[in-house]
Amino acid sequence: MSERRVVITGIGVVSPIGNNKEDFWKNILAGKSGIRTIQSMDTSKYDCHIAGEVVDFDPTPFFNNHKEARRADRYFQLAMAASKQAVKDSGLNPDALDPHRIGVMVGSGIGGLSTIETQYENLLTKGPARVSPFLIPMMITNIASGMIAGEYGFMGPNMCITTACATSNNSIGEAWRIIKFGDADAIVCGGAEASIRPCGLSGFGNMKALSLRNDAPEKASRPFDKDRDGFVMGEGAGVVVIEELEHALKRGATIYCELSGYGATADAYHLTAPHPEGLGAMKCMQMAMRHAKLNPTDIQYVNAHATSTPVGDVCETKAIKRTFGDWATGGMLVSSTKSMTGHLLGAAGGVELAASIFAIKDQVAPPTINVDNQDPEVDLDVVPNVPRPAKIEAALSNSFGFGGHNAALLITKFKG
Repeated sequence: MSERRVVITGIGVVSPIGNNKEDFWKNILAGKSGIRTIQSMDTSKYDCHIAGEVVDFDPTPFFNNHKEARRADRYFQLAMAASKQAVKDSGLNPDALDPHRIGVMVGSGIGGLSTIETQYENLLTKGPARVSPFLIPMMITNIASGMIAGEYGFMGPNMCITTACATSNNSIGEAWRIIKFGDADAIVCGGAEASIRPCGLSGFGNMKALSLRNDAPEKASRPFDKDRDGFVMGEGAGVVVIEELEHALKRGATIYCELSGYGATADAYHLTAPHPEGLGAMKCMQMAMRHAKLNPTDIQYVNAHATSTPVGDVCETKAIKRTFGDWATGGMLVSSTKSMTGHLLGAAGGVELAASIFAIKDQVAPPTINVDNQDPEVDLDVVPNVPRPAKIEAALSNSFGFGGHNAALLITKFKG
C-alpha cells in the first residue's frame, strides 16, 4: 500500500444514549445507561424484556419527504441519519468535489429485519398480492450504502460488508484500504442495526445469550463484572467520514484524528463462540499495530468488544494480554462502552470508534459502568464506573462477530 495517510473528519451517531455525537459523548462521560424496558414491542411472552432502544428519533428530517422515510426500514433510517450527520460534520461539499473519488461503505449485520417480519406476516395472513413491492429494496443490507450515495451523488467505491458484530469495523477498515490504495479520496463508512424485533429477541434469547436482569435494566449490561449474565441488545448507527490527509487539508477540514491501522482475521473455530485463547483476536490487534508501525506500549486505551457475556469477556482479556504482554496490566486502560449502550451488533464498531475518537480528543478514557465486583479473570484496568483523565495518543477499538470475524481499528492523535 502507498503511504497515503487517512484521517477522520466527520462523525455521526444515533444510539440509545444520544441521537447525535454531542449527546452521545456527554452521556458516556456521565456514565448513563441507555438500557430500559422495551417499548417498541410486547415482550410479555419473552424471557428478556430489556434492550438499548433509540428513543425520540424522527427519521423524516433526514429524508426528502415523509413518504421516502416511511419506505425505509428502520436500520436504513438510522444509517441515513448517522451518515448525514457525519457528512455535515466533515464539511464535505458534493458540488465542489469529484463524485467518482467519494465512496460509501455503510453495512449492517442483519439488515431490514422489521421489513422481513411485517411483510412475511402479510404474505401468511393476506396472501402474496399484499406483499409490498418495496420488500426487497427495503430489507437488503446494501440498500443503505446505495441510497446514501444517491443522496449525495457520490459515485466512488460503494459496497456493503456484513460480518455480524464486526461489520462496522470491517467497513471502516476496508474503506481505509481503498483510500490507501488511491482509489478514493474520502469514504462515508460505518454500520447500522435495528433488530430489536420479535425474531431478533427470540433468536438471541433462545441461544441463552441475553441478560435476563429485567428488574434492573440499567444494571444489565455489565462487561467484566463477575455477575454478568449475557449481553443486552441495542440499536443505532455509527458512521464516520474518513479522508486522505492532503485532500482534507486542501479543503480546510477539521481533523479529529488519524486512522493509522486496521486488522482483520478469523477464528476459524466455532459458529458463535470466540476462540478460547483469543488467538484470532490477538493476531487482529497485532496486524492493526503493524500497519500503524506502533508497539504495544504505544497504545494507551483499548475500547474492548466486551459484550457482557461470561465467556466472551474472558476470551478477549486473554487476547489483550497475549497482544500487549506486561503492558496490558501495567498502565494500559481498557473499557467497554457497551455497558451503557448495549450491544449494537453491526453498528457497534462505528459507535465505539466515535467514543474512542473523543477519548483522544478530550484526553479521557470512557468508563465501564456496572463494575461492582470485577471478575478476577479480567485482571485489566477496566476504568470502572467513572471516566478517567488520561494521556491518550493512540487507541484501539475491537469488534468481534459470530462466525469468528475479528476486526480492529487503530487511531492516533493527529500530529500533522
